[in-house]
Amino acid sequence: MQMGMHTDTERCVRAVQSKDARFDGWFFTAVLTTRIYCRPSCPVVPPKPENMVFHPSAAACQQAGFRACKRCRPDTSPGSPEWNQRADLVARAMRLIADGVVDREGVPGLAGRLGYSTRQIERQLLAELGAGPLALARAQRAQTARLLIETTALPMARIAFAAGFASIRTFNDTVREVFALSPSELRARAPKERTGATAGALTLRLPFRTPLNPDNLFGHLAATAVPGVEEWRDGAYRRTLRLPYGHGIAALTPNPDHIACRLTLSDPRDLTVAISRCRRMLDLDADPVAIDDQLRTDPVLAPLVDKAPGRRVPRTVDEAEFAVRAVLGQQVSTAAARTHAARLVTAHGDPVDDPEGGLTHLFPSPEALAEVDPEALAMPRTRRATLTTLVGRLADGSLRLGVESDWPEARAQLLALPGFGPWTADVIAMRALGDPDAFLPTDLGIRRAARDLGLPSTPAALTARAAAWRPWRAYAVQYLWATDGHPINFLPT
Repeated sequence: MQMGMHTDTERCVRAVQSKDARFDGWFFTAVLTTRIYCRPSCPVVPPKPENMVFHPSAAACQQAGFRACKRCRPDTSPGSPEWNQRADLVARAMRLIADGVVDREGVPGLAGRLGYSTRQIERQLLAELGAGPLALARAQRAQTARLLIETTALPMARIAFAAGFASIRTFNDTVREVFALSPSELRARAPKERTGATAGALTLRLPFRTPLNPDNLFGHLAATAVPGVEEWRDGAYRRTLRLPYGHGIAALTPNPDHIACRLTLSDPRDLTVAISRCRRMLDLDADPVAIDDQLRTDPVLAPLVDKAPGRRVPRTVDEAEFAVRAVLGQQVSTAAARTHAARLVTAHGDPVDDPEGGLTHLFPSPEALAEVDPEALAMPRTRRATLTTLVGRLADGSLRLGVESDWPEARAQLLALPGFGPWTADVIAMRALGDPDAFLPTDLGIRRAARDLGLPSTPAALTARAAAWRPWRAYAVQYLWATDGHPINFLPT
């Protein structure tokens, strides 16, 4: 699969005719006779090829005057894997739009974060996606509105503003235009057991492309969970979220065909961002078939992939938080890193109320940590200097780690900090910034796995061998880590 798949008409037609769910989110099928757009796996009888046109985004379909299919609900399909595997301007812009930046800061805010003019960004998005940033954000608002309409009992006026609409009239007009139903008609069609959630609490399904192996994904998050901020309870990973308008608590439970997500939000306007960050943390927009097919070309990795396909990279909901935790974890055990982090949380984290108990704080912000007396940090002096330098740079904005980060530039900035070596920079690139090709040749677990599998064990030789795994070396890391008996590799019981 490659950029601009929607331009390969023959391939798109074959995907639609075979109802191949692997292509959901890669492109959308617009039907000229019905003026409806669908996902490739739509269960209805496929239209004649001459009646199909293909678009790269739901927003482009809506811009062209098509409305969403009521059967396959294309607006709820997994996101395109491209935005998480690419580091160019369009991909970085799409990650920011998914994080709600256009709704909060407008197109100028989007441009400012990316360091380009609004005209440049609009031109590139239009060229590749058939829609500009406002249209893409509007499509996302429509999807959020539909989710709230169908799964909560919130009044329509509250839904309109929670989804990011400036007025109730715009909300009504957009819902009718996109879904060919009024908001009240959408609610009437929803299964009754899915409505009636209390305000601020929402249960939804997060779709993904199969296969998904939950073992290392949830195992890693649970094994490294910071007390007060994260926990594993009753088959779910739960954690607190620092969000633009308030805070939230997410509970995420793996199921064979979706992740069950329960969100408790202090402000419903944070819904879109909370969903986006949970999806990103669990790497749900990955294309596991493409990744595993590439890794299987190595005869050493092939048995590992065949044994447990669909491994994802466990990521984060907060890039700055993860960077701090990566420093706390330098040259210490997982348990020691959790202890260090828990002390910071108790002393400097913002308290939150958890209706279910167990979670007590948000992870401290860089601004809060920048005010900590370094002498109060129970760690070696050199690591203390590394941590205080990092949080100082994050707090004053001279170092920005986020979905918009340029991966090579961020790596270079991190490596310029005292106490930052390749391992720390690359684990942040892999798990916080989302670089699918980040590699950890100096990691002890990777070197052990390499030795046991007969791979080169020196960093330089292993890096040379790993060139064949590109651009998916971060996923190869997950398969290599999984050869060990460490708790990060196992779904908690």
